[in-house]
Amino acid sequence: MSKDVIIACDFASKKDTLTFLDRFGQVRPFVKIGMELFYSEGPDIVRELKQRGHQIFLDLKLHDIPNTVEKTCRVLANLDVDMVNVHAAGTIAMMQAARRGLSVKQGKQPLLIAVTQLTSTDQAALENELDIHRDMQDVVMHYAQNAKAAGLDGVVCSPWEADQVHQACGADFVTVTPGIRFASSQKDDQKRIMTPGQAARVGCDYIVVGRPITQAQDPVAAYQECVREFTKETR
Repeated sequence: MSKDVIIACDFASKKDTLTFLDRFGQVRPFVKIGMELFYSEGPDIVRELKQRGHQIFLDLKLHDIPNTVEKTCRVLANLDVDMVNVHAAGTIAMMQAARRGLSVKQGKQPLLIAVTQLTSTDQAALENELDIHRDMQDVVMHYAQNAKAAGLDGVVCSPWEADQVHQACGADFVTVTPGIRFASSQKDDQKRIMTPGQAARVGCDYIVVGRPITQAQDPVAAYQECVREFTKETR
């Protein structure tokens, strides 16, 4: 498995996204397209970025009844994205349905991963707002094991849970970790965070980095530093 840095392109429009990515010249970073951009521009933004040579993590966090998720994944399979996610809270049956939907595509299929708990959720919110009275790591491990049982490739989790996920689900079970900040960065609305170097040392497979790169004075330099910090611990 090749470790990589995924840039979260959380922009409101195609114009803003392409303007940002044009700054990278011939470099084609792995990018994440989230709900804001996808709902603004639709599938055409995916097609254009694929034509430009980018790998794409389509971050729509599907969570619905199994039949709806399966049909949605059939559509997404035709976009040739490299990674898709669902919410593990949607049950094993829903995750299995997502896998069936993506399986209609012949050849290489996108990685299918499940969100365990959002990195903006801390223990207090887990208990007081979601009414889940278990330790955060126990909840994440339970959801990760459900995802593995459903036949998924991995999970989205905070870097703080990546090592435990690998211990529980195997070294080849992918961990995709947002909540990455440089040591000098603001935390913003993230609660469970690490630096790129720390994430590498605990075994994260992919890190998702948004504002520390997209809002940097020099985004290309910030991306390059992130890649160096993340990969120097793993190569």
